[in-house]
Amino acid sequence: MRKLVALAAAVTMSALALTACSGGDYCGDLKAYAQSAKGLDAKNSDAVGKALKDAEKVSKSAPSDLKDDWVVLLAYAKLAQEAKGDSAKLAELGKSQAEKMSVASAAIAKQAKETCKIDLQNP
Repeated sequence: MRKLVALAAAVTMSALALTACSGGDYCGDLKAYAQSAKGLDAKNSDAVGKALKDAEKVSKSAPSDLKDDWVVLLAYAKLAQEAKGDSAKLAELGKSQAEKMSVASAAIAKQAKETCKIDLQNP
């Protein structure tokens, strides 16, 4: 019975992973985001804006288990864009959001690597 339950869980998880990458093109959207975020300088408001647009697109196609993580990432990106390159504001934002961003980023990066075969550390 345990083997049957484990097999059912594995099949369900595989189906969800495939849906996440094919149904909404999450993996394709994630790849575009990874490219726009690569080497991103938070002081460059235009670059942050481009990455924010790509992140918004990814968040819409993200699997349900990552929706909250993308909300955290989007909120941070919006605040970074609003800082308009001000180093003091960006430093304060980094301090206040570090823990939330660390957790959200780790979850997104783990799923990206496992499901989409995208290494967000080295896109």
